[in-house]
Amino acid sequence: MSDDCIFCKIASGEMESELVYEDDSVVAFSDINPVAPHHILIIPRKHIASINEIGEGEAKLIGRLFLAAGKLAKDLGVDQPGYRCVINTNKDAGQAVFHIHLHLLAGRKLGWPPG
Repeated sequence: MSDDCIFCKIASGEMESELVYEDDSVVAFSDINPVAPHHILIIPRKHIASINEIGEGEAKLIGRLFLAAGKLAKDLGVDQPGYRCVINTNKDAGQAVFHIHLHLLAGRKLGWPPG
């Protein structure tokens, strides 16, 4: 856990958030600035700043983010119409919180390219 990381505080329960999913290694909650009707952030409980810091030992943990996304999409009823999963890496890609997080976006037709 990083002492100054807001997502670490959410994952540990130190900061309150309405979780929509949690297990031993992953938590998920609604984005406070949604860009789609369903915009959920899925994070590992372990602090990893970005994709650039993922090591071989975290491969299973990162897979758990995507398993949680699939479960949430199914629970929300958006698995069949479609949804998008995005991980931004570093400032120029739009990463604002430096604790790896998977955006689950759904609930409307999503355009491409996302830009």
